[in-house]
Amino acid sequence: MGKRVLVTGGAGFIGSHTVDQLIQRGDTVRVYDNLNPQVHGENAERPKHLHPEAEFIRGDVRDRDHLKKAIEDVELVIHDAAEVGVGQSMYSIDQYISTNVQGTGVLWDILVNEKHKVEKVLVASSMSLYGEGYYRCPEHGKISPKPRPESQLIEGQWEMLCPECAVPVIPIPTDEDKELDCTSVYAQSKKDQEVYSLMIGKAHKIPTVACRFFNCYGPRQSLNNPYTGAAAIFCSAVKNDSPPLIYEDGHQRRDFIHVRDLVRGKLLLLDHPDANYDIFNIGTGKPSSILDLADTLIELYGKKFRPDVIYKFRNGDIRDCYADISKIKALGFEPELSLRQGLEDLIAWSDTQQAVSRVGDAHQKLVEKGLVLETQPVTSK
Repeated sequence: MGKRVLVTGGAGFIGSHTVDQLIQRGDTVRVYDNLNPQVHGENAERPKHLHPEAEFIRGDVRDRDHLKKAIEDVELVIHDAAEVGVGQSMYSIDQYISTNVQGTGVLWDILVNEKHKVEKVLVASSMSLYGEGYYRCPEHGKISPKPRPESQLIEGQWEMLCPECAVPVIPIPTDEDKELDCTSVYAQSKKDQEVYSLMIGKAHKIPTVACRFFNCYGPRQSLNNPYTGAAAIFCSAVKNDSPPLIYEDGHQRRDFIHVRDLVRGKLLLLDHPDANYDIFNIGTGKPSSILDLADTLIELYGKKFRPDVIYKFRNGDIRDCYADISKIKALGFEPELSLRQGLEDLIAWSDTQQAVSRVGDAHQKLVEKGLVLETQPVTSK
């Protein structure tokens, strides 16, 4: 018999796919979402992509009375509601902290101080709170370096160097035990969400799991929000015959996971008792460069231009980080879609959508705020 589940942020990209899989397996789902105009557009109403069997309540996670009503009678809570995006978080500071941290605080205040039937809470965290991932130095082995110094970036030396011997190092998988080193307001807000949730969940014996999402992409990711994930931003640009804008040299590496795989991982952790009170990476365990992502999208769209690699540094960005997924694999998780297969799925969906590429405006805003570092690249690849 299915459970009654509340999904905060359930009308959004990852949330709505979560709702689909919950309903498909027999759960009863309530969605609580404020329909942020940056994601859903002005004057937004219930999205057409939201499963028709899902109950929908429009509300903000900071609104205690509305959220309290949404929690009534539910047995499981999936807390996806958040402001997302590294760059924007560095100037929309109050918005990110109040939504991500205060909103999570309101949720837990209700769970601790009001009567409810909640049996478990799943919190959406992020790979961004690692900062740089792990690397391996030929001389010093596994290292966990701090962000690259500005002096190095100004010279256009993009690759991470060993802090001990200054030779280039190779990225290796990053596991959940790595020391956290947040480099953006967004990352710090997700760290706070995670820490508070696990701390309070343990204290009050409400099983809680933190899911560190790596770079998720797929259908329903906003093609009009210039602060969403790289795949959707690039997809929108290429669709509009505009070369994708890429910071640094494009060889920085991430772990791109299709939303369908990510949601399977989430629900595995929701169901599995061995996941309780713990933290799990959800990624593919395979690194891909930002340039590879852009080139694959351009190829799949059949375009002839090249990405616009600008050799500038955006404050808050890291060089490399991809997931060690040994921990979640031990519970039975295995990603299924390759990056190319996933991007084909994204493009098939994007062909049914209108897309306005606003990345130029977003870049200019970052420049105005002093968050883009002018550099003088010595070498380019």
